Amino acid sequence: MHTEKLRVNVWRSATGGFATYEVPRYESQTVLDVVTFIQRQLQPDLAYRFACRVGMCGSCAMNVNGKARWTCRTHVSKVAPRSALEIAPLSNLPVIKDLVTDMSAFFDKWSRARGQFTGSLTRHDDFARVSPESEQRKAADAGIECIGCGVCYSSCDVVTWRPDYLGPAALNRAWTLVNDERDTQKLERLRAVAGDAGCHSCHTQGTCTERCPKHLSPTAGIAGLKRMTMKAAREGDL
Repeated sequence: MHTEKLRVNVWRSATGGFATYEVPRYESQTVLDVVTFIQRQLQPDLAYRFACRVGMCGSCAMNVNGKARWTCRTHVSKVAPRSALEIAPLSNLPVIKDLVTDMSAFFDKWSRARGQFTGSLTRHDDFARVSPESEQRKAADAGIECIGCGVCYSSCDVVTWRPDYLGPAALNRAWTLVNDERDTQKLERLRAVAGDAGCHSCHTQGTCTERCPKHLSPTAGIAGLKRMTMKAAREGDL
């Protein structure tokens, strides 16, 4: 029989505050396991998101003890050594219910940063070949694994201060595409991210890089965009 208990404070939107639950503590228990136990055993109307449970989709991202994390890959032993846990929805996004946020603004900014690949080849053309040794290819590869989980966006103080800021995920995506030699919208994309709410609003605090579960560095990509937009401006292209 498990006697050790975990005291968990969970944000409930109906009351606008935290509700406290006691959950059995297990070895190798994840924060998502805890949320699932509460929903299935104690609070059936608790709303939260998850899908893959193995760190592939990012939909289970929440604030855990004040930091945005994937709950499926966060072990309780790492974040709650004293048997106390606080779980809240991601910051900088409207809350739909409990631990579920509205991601519309996040993806709208992805679109505003022109985060869609636009090529010139058709299905009748041969495949484009990009050398793995190309510096542009290496720069694009460094940020390409972003899955849009929102952890960096939730962790970004600049987004908190000015909600129109495009944010690290959208700018990281723009950086990967301006380095993709197959894409045809480089200048349009640089114009999109060079505005007042774009890359130059970043304060280079590095929280997005520190918190990224995929170990990407949006900070480096944003710095690259700053250099690239300044060069384009000097050449009269912006």
